[in-house]
Amino acid sequence: MDAPNFSLHRGSAPLLVSLPHDGSEIPGDIAQRLTPDARKAPDTDWWVSRLYAFAKDLGASILVPRYSRYVVDLNRPPDDTSLYPGQNTTGLCPIVRFSGDPVYVERGVPDAAEIARRVDAYWQPYHQALLAELKRIRDQYGRAVLWEGHSIRGEVPFLFEGSLPDFNLGTAGGASCRPELQQRLATVLGAQPGYTHVVNGRFKGGYITRHYADPANGIDAVQLELAQRTYMDEQRVEWDDGKAQRLQRVLQALLDTALT
Repeated sequence: MDAPNFSLHRGSAPLLVSLPHDGSEIPGDIAQRLTPDARKAPDTDWWVSRLYAFAKDLGASILVPRYSRYVVDLNRPPDDTSLYPGQNTTGLCPIVRFSGDPVYVERGVPDAAEIARRVDAYWQPYHQALLAELKRIRDQYGRAVLWEGHSIRGEVPFLFEGSLPDFNLGTAGGASCRPELQQRLATVLGAQPGYTHVVNGRFKGGYITRHYADPANGIDAVQLELAQRTYMDEQRVEWDDGKAQRLQRVLQALLDTALT
């Protein structure tokens, strides 16, 4: 299913992979008000849809947006309440990049009315599709796993100190999925030589993970934030086949575990 703002591949298993920061396009009327560097959408979760393409063979549904988080961040609440109070973060319509630099040129920042229009035009359609697909899966299989796929540069001083672990598994502090699923996923990660991981560290799961999770009624939600060094050259912003293939074997083990 292709729509103006997203694409949805409907699968044949109780798994929905949502990739809300994969999009990198910016409409012209917005792009002309961005700084030159921001027009390149540097805070994109580069190539996560390519990383997770194998999930179609597992029967997963995959939801991918077209537009950049600079248009509207699909993993933020529509009222822009902070997901990490007291910590640096970016908002529903970000005005600051992960570097701390501005997204917009002077006088280019959207006002409240424009933000509301973007929510209606870009945010709502993605979430309507996500909710409908999640309901279809749960109704058909009696359960559903919502897997939130993300990636970020391994070092972003504006957001966190030091270097991020390779795998950052988030379950809203254990609230968004069954404890046994979290434990099995952590066991898979702990068995991977050469990779580091943390559970519910700096990234515990964003709005989508927290909002749609309902483990008591058969909907487990998990976010995985990858350090981009695991599959690409972060400095050159280039895909690395060798790294990516190795990483995909781990991702498949995780999704296989989520499906069992």
